[in-house]
Amino acid sequence: MQQNSTRYLIFFQYLGSKYSGVMKAPAHQAVEGVQNHLENAVRRLKPLNEVSVSISSRTDTGVHALCNSAHLDILRKADKPPFTEKVLTEALNFFLKPEPIRITRVYCVASDFHARYRAISRTYVYRLATGVSHHSEMPITEKDLCWALRDTELDIIAMQEAGTVLTGTHDFSTFRALSSDAPFRDPVKTMELVQVQPGLSFSQRHFHRDIQFWELSFKSRSFLYRQVRRMTGALVAVGQGKLSIRQIQELLDARDSLTYPQNMAAPSCGLFLTNVEYKDSDLVPYTPDRTDDRL
Repeated sequence: MQQNSTRYLIFFQYLGSKYSGVMKAPAHQAVEGVQNHLENAVRRLKPLNEVSVSISSRTDTGVHALCNSAHLDILRKADKPPFTEKVLTEALNFFLKPEPIRITRVYCVASDFHARYRAISRTYVYRLATGVSHHSEMPITEKDLCWALRDTELDIIAMQEAGTVLTGTHDFSTFRALSSDAPFRDPVKTMELVQVQPGLSFSQRHFHRDIQFWELSFKSRSFLYRQVRRMTGALVAVGQGKLSIRQIQELLDARDSLTYPQNMAAPSCGLFLTNVEYKDSDLVPYTPDRTDDRL
């Protein structure tokens, strides 16, 4: 009997605090990854094919996402039409309901579409909170969602100037953490955006305490392992007067991860993947004949 297979691009968000990261954790590991839950939700749809969700952008333990993406295939019997984007979104969110994971958009895409390799940019935002002398001073709505700093003031102008040093095309070897695939990844990246600007918090309007929020934004086609957290840590050190702008340039020129100061990388909790961008032509809807939206 003929069968129908459809490839989908899904956009999803999650709070990363309780997960091992976005990637699937092995069966023997107690803490699961976001991918484990996504694939379990797809299996509840009873596809005929083996379920595999291909994530576009890797995030570590504690890192959050407002917009990550992945592609997946769903094979159905010939008498069952492909799920519409709306039905698939609602069905996956129904099965994901207990978890802090949400599907935000779904697109039917070409059968050779690849979520990771077709992405043309990724944007990360790192959130800081200054003037937090003790963790109990942080509003509960911001728990595990930003990096709390004791400093009441940062030299924002110096941080912005240091950000211009990192903007553009460079060898970012110094700003990557060592990993098993490091020797195989090109360290040359183009930072389209490195920006420091005031941030916002719901709690600021209703919880009157002298806490200032800041956002550090980074945009590139791809990033090295923990590159954003290392760049953030270095920029914060500039704001604190622990590093100079010249030293940022020297770190960049060193092209050696071992020259990066120990314990300077920013913690994972303040980091958000906020956008994965594709060409509009890649998101042209796939429109087979669908007469039944039922599961």
